[in-house]
Amino acid sequence: MLLHPDDSIAVIFCAQRTGVGEDGYQAAATAMGALAAQQPGYLGEDHARSPDGFGITVSYWRDDASARAWRDNPEHAVIRDLGRGKWYSAYSLHVVRVERGYDWQK
Repeated sequence: MLLHPDDSIAVIFCAQRTGVGEDGYQAAATAMGALAAQQPGYLGEDHARSPDGFGITVSYWRDDASARAWRDNPEHAVIRDLGRGKWYSAYSLHVVRVERGYDWQK
């Protein structure tokens, strides 16, 4: 869990995997995580995946311009197209403003 400032942007990506091309998917996911972390305005991410291939990734951005710049990144666009063609059977994406955030850890 990460602490994110109020009034930041969260991009919520919910996707059902096809199960096709697991090695390629894992390599692309690792590369995209590293690339996202280098983008101006990137604050972090949280993610989870169920055994049936449904996953949720939430990336956090300083502002909407930073989130849009990530969406428009050419390397990200190539991987997004591969995802649509090969790795995902369906997905939804939601962009929201973080009003408040709390962290707790034991």
